[in-house]
Amino acid sequence: MVKIEINRLNDNFHMEAVNEQGAKLQMDASPDVGGENLGMRPMQLLLAAMGGCSSIDVINILKKQKQPLRDIKVTVTGEREKDVVPSVYTEVHAHFKLYGDLDKEKVARAVNLGVEKYCSVAKTLEANAKITYTIEILP
Repeated sequence: MVKIEINRLNDNFHMEAVNEQGAKLQMDASPDVGGENLGMRPMQLLLAAMGGCSSIDVINILKKQKQPLRDIKVTVTGEREKDVVPSVYTEVHAHFKLYGDLDKEKVARAVNLGVEKYCSVAKTLEANAKITYTIEILP
């Protein structure tokens, strides 16, 4: 079982999440609803989680393939339903930038497996959202 504790940090919506190992992240709401932008919004965290989850999988796969990955950067964007509550993501796109002398086919396979097969966050999001991705390989 995973356990996350949420602690309120001010009289508005600024909160801190703490996991069992003591790692922390801060959340807040948008100013439109009284937040102060002192942390990521919960729906932003979903996109960050997908980017982190899929990156971990891609890195692991490329290591097993003995690919010399120097760095990886992922930009994740999402579109949400308009004028409904709750407003879920309907489209999520991840753009992977991988750095190193990498085999294009191995990278494509690693990203495909990472996003479409192994990333638990992407699997959770795909119930409501169309998930797409693009790949860029740089030296």
